[in-house]
Amino acid sequence: MTRKIVKTKFIVEDEHFEKIAEVSEDKSNVWSPEKELKIVGKPVSRYDGYDKVSGTAVYTFDVKLKNMAYARILGALHPNAQIRSINISKAESLPGVLYILTSQNCPSINWYWNTGKLFDTHTRYIGDEVACVIAETEMIAEEALKLIEVEYEILPFVTTAAEAMKTEAVKLHDWGNVTWGKPSTYSRGDIEQGFKDADLIIEEEFTTPVVIHNPTEVHCCVVNWEGDQLTVYDSTQAIFNVRETIAESLGLPNSKVRVIKKYMGGGFGSKLEAGKYSVMAALAAKEIGRPVRITMSRKQMGTSMGNRPDSYQKLKAGIKKDGTLTALSHYSYGSVGAYPNGAGCAWPLRSLYKCANVSIEEYSVVTNLGRARAMRAPGHVQGTFAFESFIDDLAEKINMDPIEFRLKNYSENDPENNNPYTTKKLKEAYIQGSKAIGWERRKAPGSDKGSKKHGIGMASQIWWGGGTPPSGAVLKLNWDGSAQIHSGTQDLGTGTYTFISQIVAEVLEIPMDNIQVIIGDTETCPYSTQSGGSLTAPSVSPAIKDAAEQMKTKLISSAAVILETTKDNIKYESGIMSLINDAEKKLTIPQVFEKLNEAMLVTTGNRNANPEGYSINTFGAHFAEVEVDTDTGKVKVIKIVAAHDIGRVLNRKTLDNQIHGGVIQALGFALLEERVVDHSTGIVLNSNMHDYKLPTIKDIPLIETIIVSEADNLISNVGTKGVGEPAHIPGAAAIANAVYNAIGTRIKDLPITPDKILMALNKKNTGAEK
Repeated sequence: MTRKIVKTKFIVEDEHFEKIAEVSEDKSNVWSPEKELKIVGKPVSRYDGYDKVSGTAVYTFDVKLKNMAYARILGALHPNAQIRSINISKAESLPGVLYILTSQNCPSINWYWNTGKLFDTHTRYIGDEVACVIAETEMIAEEALKLIEVEYEILPFVTTAAEAMKTEAVKLHDWGNVTWGKPSTYSRGDIEQGFKDADLIIEEEFTTPVVIHNPTEVHCCVVNWEGDQLTVYDSTQAIFNVRETIAESLGLPNSKVRVIKKYMGGGFGSKLEAGKYSVMAALAAKEIGRPVRITMSRKQMGTSMGNRPDSYQKLKAGIKKDGTLTALSHYSYGSVGAYPNGAGCAWPLRSLYKCANVSIEEYSVVTNLGRARAMRAPGHVQGTFAFESFIDDLAEKINMDPIEFRLKNYSENDPENNNPYTTKKLKEAYIQGSKAIGWERRKAPGSDKGSKKHGIGMASQIWWGGGTPPSGAVLKLNWDGSAQIHSGTQDLGTGTYTFISQIVAEVLEIPMDNIQVIIGDTETCPYSTQSGGSLTAPSVSPAIKDAAEQMKTKLISSAAVILETTKDNIKYESGIMSLINDAEKKLTIPQVFEKLNEAMLVTTGNRNANPEGYSINTFGAHFAEVEVDTDTGKVKVIKIVAAHDIGRVLNRKTLDNQIHGGVIQALGFALLEERVVDHSTGIVLNSNMHDYKLPTIKDIPLIETIIVSEADNLISNVGTKGVGEPAHIPGAAAIANAVYNAIGTRIKDLPITPDKILMALNKKNTGAEK
């Protein structure tokens, strides 16, 4: 098994990356689409299922260390203010308070997205960090927060992107209110000529709200110093990212920081980066000489731990009478909160369909509210809602079926660079999805009779999800045939433990019960990528297979020497090595170890480089059937069909779980979820699980999953792509298109709530609709 160093380029969450990585050059033992596998691809029950259903699984929130102290954070009371003084004397005198960290005693920390300080004396949103109290109990810490006296100079503030973009708006930072100081732009072809060539030009506007991640497990960590070695138990999607940020913030070598994450109660992108709270806990733990546990409250989850940016999108298209797209333009802006981040949402428009002339201008705008973070398919969810709603409207303008219109503009190659795709089966998703939803039952928009009107809609999806190096694995095989597999990846609850054990079991043909999976530890596991952007399975699985194939080769080579033959004369089956021409001469794994006089064999696997000259994307289409009560405005989603092209399926049971979760989250985005802000005060009004509306079991429709793909062996020896983002991207657009089909009037502002339905119907019925 040979290795080489390559420069690899890839895209994650709309960002372009370039890394130097060691990769495997092995091209053998690729699982072809035709190969019938025994374990991989089957609906295997979760490796960690018993731990979770029995309550024995230890999440970061559950970690308890001896003599542990507890920390809570005080947030600013005003959306924009300069701290003039902080008096902590009353809080310090409260029995049980151990230490209070503020800007006055905090060392200078070069925080990577802030203004250079862990605690900034200029606070820019309600909840921005002011102080951190460490006490014997969480209750005492909470009481101490109330005793801290802060004198503020209250400053003017701005809470919407539209206001923040105005010339006279208050400036949050020296560089202004637009992240990077300028818009993000993209163009290809000649947009003006494209519009001149059109038979019809259409322009529409869409908006989407800020939505909150709300994972079950809040952001939290436990830190402990042993001499100069820091151990951090963190609820994170990226253990190595957290290690590097904390080490840099504290001025430590990476080797002095260990990050551990075994189980995690969801993240959806909000836990891809390190939190300031982890560094605060580490500083406090060093000061008091005790472990410290810090957790965010549910209110802080709604104000300070990230969100999906809102969006205003103006789309313009030129089309021919036969449905050909001649030009597409996209102008948008969105609020990213008080500190820099991205709010772009034009990727679907620029990459989903064939169009030679495209122009994009996007603004990511800071406001005096909590900072945005990556959220499951950042940008694509907002962009797909607008663009795929727009596509349906374009089709209607020329009396063309929405699927026929999409097929008319179907792109066999990547529209941006004309590269071929490693695989693309979006047509198959259209065919199978439309059949499953009963597309032939779809009526003309608004033509259904009665007060309860039914509608059917669909939307397409594109994402990356092809995975990338570097990603490694270490496999240890013991003399008794049991194995340990180590990888520095993370399981977010999506089944990573399970597919890792499946791959090892498939290659070595040993029981899954004999395989121990060890992940989420920067000290004992080799580096693997973050678990975000649908990267985990396609990045990690090839490295796992590589390590297992090497181990199988070691066993076969060893057996050949012991049996005095060549490797080609050894048959490997069910962990037994026998001569091809004499099956009676055979060795079990323990017998090989006995002859070798070894207690353990070790192999190291790496993911291969992605192929050059290809675009790697996932594709899919969601189909929705809804019922709209025109008396109440209530929308009921009856059925969702999710048809996807995601390469090889590793585990059908956990795959269905992933897609169901994405569909449910999309339903929330379409119909329910929205951060509500009092713009006169900057207060988030629904930062709790009672007022922030999420889907419940009564809202969940029948969900049918269809996988139209086989293995994509151009990308790796396993041929799988990620499904985390694809499962979520097209759902809201499909529901919105179904609602339009039901009532015959377009809701362009999410969420689609009853009041919006009733107002739109009233405008339609009174002739006031534009």
